[in-house]
Amino acid sequence: MALTLPPCPASIKPIQHYLKTATEHEKRDPVITYWCRLAALQNGMEMDKSSKEALAVLLPLMDWLENTKKEMSGNEAITNEVVASAHIENHAMKLFLWADKEDRESRFNKNVVKAFYTSGMLFDVLSTLGELSPEIAHHKKYAKWKAAYIHSCLKNGEVPIPGPMATGDDEDLQFPSVPGADEATSDPTGNTSGGSSYNQGGNEMSGGAAGSSVYPPSEPVVPQTHNMKPENISGGGTNPVYGMNNLNIQPTGGAKLSLEQITKAQKFCKYAISSLDYEDVETAILNLNKALHLCQTGQEL
Repeated sequence: MALTLPPCPASIKPIQHYLKTATEHEKRDPVITYWCRLAALQNGMEMDKSSKEALAVLLPLMDWLENTKKEMSGNEAITNEVVASAHIENHAMKLFLWADKEDRESRFNKNVVKAFYTSGMLFDVLSTLGELSPEIAHHKKYAKWKAAYIHSCLKNGEVPIPGPMATGDDEDLQFPSVPGADEATSDPTGNTSGGSSYNQGGNEMSGGAAGSSVYPPSEPVVPQTHNMKPENISGGGTNPVYGMNNLNIQPTGGAKLSLEQITKAQKFCKYAISSLDYEDVETAILNLNKALHLCQTGQEL
């Protein structure tokens, strides 16, 4: 369902950043679009829910959200906040990690600014679904700072310093927001030699290798199984995935969990499943171990 809104009045102008991010993802990832527009509505209602100009934006937005939720009622990432959180976090982290890699390798351009900025916006959207973990909160602040910092350097003809500040005080620095989120977040018109590209249309981000992408391939990569013989899978191995003797698993009953703890364990499992969608085995293992430890001990790692 297409959505056409009038320009945001001054009273709710900050929500235009959510709306822009939503529009950029509309064809490729409707889940991101839905939650960005919901965040825009929630923030807009807090800013101004009475003026005629604000309601001209907020009421059509509200109607769109209600209709879309009905149309996508079979999508868990729309109806289940735990699944939605995992979906948004994974997407935001893909953008963040790509931008961070480009930044640390001193490849600075508007594509990197856009990826940092969009990831920061998505971390904002994620915060509407619950409190951010300390790690994600740091990523959010760092992404926004980096977007503004690199944008400012490029605008002034300066060479940005790659990576975190040498003093480690990057979080304490105050940089202005990327002006209007328009110049910095507009689609690039070209790609510099040896640089990287961020194509919002397909949202593919590639590094030096042609055709590489941080997004999962259309078909899953099937792992090689010629070394996965029984003797390599059970016992004695050094890989904690296959060497079951390396895991401290007690086959007895687990701890008695509260409803809140059960929800957290489910959340870790959902994160693990979502990580495997992106073939991120390391993160999947981490979240499964968190869920297992919580179920066994009643305590979080």
